[in-house]
Amino acid sequence: MRRRHTSQDDLRAREFEAYVAGAGTRLLHTATLLTAESPDDNPHARHLLTLALAHTYAGWHRLRGGDPYAHTRRYLATRFAHDAWHRRGGLFPSRARPGGPLARLSPQERLILVLRLHEGIAEEQTAALLGLSAERVRTVFHRAMAAVLRPPPGPAPAVGGVEAVPS
Repeated sequence: MRRRHTSQDDLRAREFEAYVAGAGTRLLHTATLLTAESPDDNPHARHLLTLALAHTYAGWHRLRGGDPYAHTRRYLATRFAHDAWHRRGGLFPSRARPGGPLARLSPQERLILVLRLHEGIAEEQTAALLGLSAERVRTVFHRAMAAVLRPPPGPAPAVGGVEAVPS
């Protein structure tokens, strides 16, 4: 009996390793977009992904016939939303907020934008996943797109060697 249990555990581990080898890079990219960290320095994204993969591995035996990627992505998204909600001061309490176009967005805007654009999840599915109405998801998505496509103007250029004075 013990030998059979061990071989099942080995099979489970090999299947999970193959899954992570295939999907891990994309999931890390998704987590990095959510946290708005640099791809070269993304400890929060890595932590978020580790939690999501641990959750997936814990329920691996129940996923037979299911989509492990969708399961991991769902946990990644809901964990990010939960962490953002409980840390109203931001997701980066110990260091400055990262740069980049997604850093200007609120966590909810980033989450919806990443799920809709990067992950290709339909508006209705995104709404169901986050417990929001489809109209709310649409509104937040359009607001986030506008913020990314039309960033705030930078400082006025210097004219004739004299720098503009902020008002």
